[in-house]
Amino acid sequence: MDGSPIVRGTRIPVRRLFSWHRRGITVETLLKRYPKLGPARVLDALAFAYDHLDLIEADLERERDLVGPVSEPPAPMKQTKLPFGG
Repeated sequence: MDGSPIVRGTRIPVRRLFSWHRRGITVETLLKRYPKLGPARVLDALAFAYDHLDLIEADLERERDLVGPVSEPPAPMKQTKLPFGG
């Protein structure tokens, strides 16, 4: 994928897992998002990222350059109670 490190056997960039983890997303949440990866591959990807910070930071910078400026995410919506069950 354009020279970006990926999780072996997938198209998932290591930078994506690292970026979310660095922002406080837990390994458990990453596993819920990518259940087919399994704990070993998620942890391997994160270990690779932390061992190669310069490479991953450069990959994140390339992505930012391609995507352009990103505005702040919208505020979370308030959950409303539905009029039926649950």
